[in-house]
Amino acid sequence: MATKPRGASSGEATLSHEQLVTLLRNMLLQRAVDTRGFQLNRQGKIGIAMGSEGHEATQAGAGMAFVRGKDVLYPYYRNTGILLACGFELADLFRSQFARATDTTGGRSIINHVTDKAKGIASISSIIASQCTHAVGAAYAFKYRSQRDRAVLCTFGEGATSEGEWHEAMNFAAIHKVPVIFLCENNQWAISTPISKQMANPNVAERAQGYGFEGVIVDGFDPVAVYLAVKAAREKAVGGGGPTLVEAKSYRFLSHTTDDDERTYRTREEVAQQRTNDPVPRFERHLIEKRVLTSEQIESLRSEIARTVNETTDAVEEEPLPAPESLYTNVYAGPTEPWI
Repeated sequence: MATKPRGASSGEATLSHEQLVTLLRNMLLQRAVDTRGFQLNRQGKIGIAMGSEGHEATQAGAGMAFVRGKDVLYPYYRNTGILLACGFELADLFRSQFARATDTTGGRSIINHVTDKAKGIASISSIIASQCTHAVGAAYAFKYRSQRDRAVLCTFGEGATSEGEWHEAMNFAAIHKVPVIFLCENNQWAISTPISKQMANPNVAERAQGYGFEGVIVDGFDPVAVYLAVKAAREKAVGGGGPTLVEAKSYRFLSHTTDDDERTYRTREEVAQQRTNDPVPRFERHLIEKRVLTSEQIESLRSEIARTVNETTDAVEEEPLPAPESLYTNVYAGPTEPWI
């Protein structure tokens, strides 16, 4: 059976005031960037946007457990927040959305397909679950080289757990006890397929037992609980204890992308009910109750983030588009030396 880690109430004492504020800041930034993406799409300025409302707590918490300069992140496409929390530059995220020449892919790839080798952020693939086999390969390299205190964080949605590559990655990680943390952001919908139509057992974490390692279920609306779970999994991984499957129970509040209309497959009542657990206002209320921040300080933080997003959007929009003569560049990979 999957185990449940301590929640925020039992583990929050381990976090500093600064860490709690950082969690909220990253959650607010993720939501502001997502909102801007949908606005830009509706304005015809970008081709597609992908929202992650409902995932803010999971991604902020996991991102805080990521050790910069040591760990490697293998994210999936709905990971705006965790990219930012792990150090990806906000301007580079907008460069990807606007497909500017200054984008890390030269404006060649679909939205959010970003990478930053220096920060340990691997490229995102639209092939569902393909990052999982890449992640265990990187984790195996750490073990093979005897590189201590390095781990791989691999994220995916519950839809990926129906793919063969996911199962292959789980099995490989278990056999070789590689230092990898699998984080399933279970938002209950694989585009238009509800979890009830995808798996008989709704607890993804319980599958870990079948491969021979630990699975943990955590409240994905609680950033502190996610942080504690991922941090514990990382400590286990770098200590030679092998992989852990952390399942963060959350919900996707918006459509899959701006090309999708979620009203065609789920009711307004269902979404409204889930909105009562919205992690952003919930964590704001929690910090006010714990006297970490006042409502005025939170509003000031919101204004600061809005100003930053506005200024970054305006600046990136003025950057040049890829030159027509560069059409055939970046088609094939360059150097073939190891990535990590």
